[in-house]
Amino acid sequence: MSYTKLTSALVRANRDNINRIRLSSGRLRSTAASAQPKEKSKELLGEEFALVKPVQVDLISETKNVANAQPCKVEIDFENTKEAYRSKDNIELLRSLLVFKLCTFDILVDKNKELMALSKKVFGQRLFEKLMRMTFYGQFVAGEDHESIKPLIRKNQAFGVGAVLDYSVEEDLTPEEAEKKEMDSCVSEAEKESPDNDREKKYKAHRQFSDRRGGVISARTYFYADESKCDNQMETFINCIRASGLRSVKRLRELICSVTQQLQFSEVLVKWRRFFNVLAAQQGKSGLTALEQTLDLEPLKESLTKLGVGAKNDIDNLLTGDKLGSSGTIDLLDWNSLIDDRTEISNLLMVPNLQTGKLEPLLKKFTVEEEKQMKRMLQRVDVLAKHAMENGVRLMVDAEQTYFQPAISRLTVEMQRIFNKEKPTIFNTYQCYLKEAYDNVIVDVELARREGWHFGAKLVRGAYMYQERDRAREIGYEDPINPDYEATNQMYHRCLELVLEEIEQNRKANVMVASHNEDTVKFTLHKMNQMGLSPTENKVYFGQLLGMCDQISFPLGQAGFPVYKYVPYGPVNEVIPYLSRRAQENRGMMKGSQRERTLLWKELMRRVLGGQILYKPVY
Repeated sequence: MSYTKLTSALVRANRDNINRIRLSSGRLRSTAASAQPKEKSKELLGEEFALVKPVQVDLISETKNVANAQPCKVEIDFENTKEAYRSKDNIELLRSLLVFKLCTFDILVDKNKELMALSKKVFGQRLFEKLMRMTFYGQFVAGEDHESIKPLIRKNQAFGVGAVLDYSVEEDLTPEEAEKKEMDSCVSEAEKESPDNDREKKYKAHRQFSDRRGGVISARTYFYADESKCDNQMETFINCIRASGLRSVKRLRELICSVTQQLQFSEVLVKWRRFFNVLAAQQGKSGLTALEQTLDLEPLKESLTKLGVGAKNDIDNLLTGDKLGSSGTIDLLDWNSLIDDRTEISNLLMVPNLQTGKLEPLLKKFTVEEEKQMKRMLQRVDVLAKHAMENGVRLMVDAEQTYFQPAISRLTVEMQRIFNKEKPTIFNTYQCYLKEAYDNVIVDVELARREGWHFGAKLVRGAYMYQERDRAREIGYEDPINPDYEATNQMYHRCLELVLEEIEQNRKANVMVASHNEDTVKFTLHKMNQMGLSPTENKVYFGQLLGMCDQISFPLGQAGFPVYKYVPYGPVNEVIPYLSRRAQENRGMMKGSQRERTLLWKELMRRVLGGQILYKPVY
């Protein structure tokens, strides 16, 4: 597949006449589903996931012949410390207790980078690395390279837990360096020449928020440098896929073009959806859910003609045919299919003017280099997806801030339409702290159902809450985040139940429950039992970070559920930013709950009193 095919799925308007929209040919929709038995690999280098984030997850069969599946109720005791910590020796339990306790001291967490730098000076590099391996590095990082991490991977796998591999080296930039990189990559040549354009402020660069690391502790922040760096990252990701059975590719944004195009295309997509909502309101259909909102065909034709979107004959041709308008209505998915096959970025970035109804360019001018950046991005994504399919790896595309996410999600869906026809190779990530999360999930589920490809989702709560709220308040647009934690929990469970129901009805859906929340895991197990979904079908996966929530991961794995640890690796000095974030994340978790430390102490005391002072895992 060439990049032009991916581009054709993204483009919104005709180059020759910006007031006319054409329907792309070749859009097939089907509700047919097929199931093909697939044997689950038992080797370390077996079938897996890759996160983009692509994640690679190993030992996941692609489909399951459910005709012979025998549903059975599964109950898991998360209080059983003997089973939860079978894979850990006593030294590892003590290390976990020490690290988690240190994470409760504010001064140590707040000054962790300074303290690590001081330790390096006082003890020297060699002793510093040894100290880190005995504490934070040993707790949260698997090793320095593909070879050194294999013993840990094999051990976890022996106890039922797979791996999502991530090379966690991060740039340790100063705030000034981060600000310069972000502003250089966020502003196009046209904006530099005409800074007072009509772009929406949410989708423009703002210097006070240019260091996107602020308020973010559970996700890595990537700053675009240039195309050569993206190409180098591409090679790193391909090497990860080829080198190990635990192949993982980290973060789509490290592969794609500059932040400029992400902001611009996100704005285009949001404005197109807003235009649909305006037309629905004209027909008295506002306030409905995303898929309940449909446009009656004849009034729509009249509205578009009056607005000057196109001549009457053009609009008639646009909104009729085998694939569109046959039911007399058009929904959001139909609306999103109004695309053509142009490849130039200047035609990609056309938006409807809500006052005139006409299509206008988002910016007046695009340089040759900006055109090339978009095409190179599509080429990189195409190469990555092909390597994933060839190597039996699944890619999980990570989510980003809301002002980037529409473009990333749209690109991911287009990848799914191409690469998920036979099996779920590409997974999209949905951040459930967003008010629009359920609408985003239900629209994509319905699209997959209509077109007959495998839906793949990773559900997370979200990593950018404080930053998103501060930016919305400061710049002046609606806060995209749910009002409180309970609302986010309800949204997560609502989205999860939707996908589980889709799995129950149509075995072509898959979901990764990426959560450290024990209640969410129990909710998932309860729903699976109700629906008769067996863990051996490999349709529902669980994921937690290495070094955290072992009392959830290992009981799940030993009960036969596909469960994975997110496994970072890299040299000690180069993963310090990652370790810093883990310390901050654990501070919040450990202050909010003593549960994990209590369970660790319980198991340690059980072993000591039972004469297992020298306990070693057997596998």
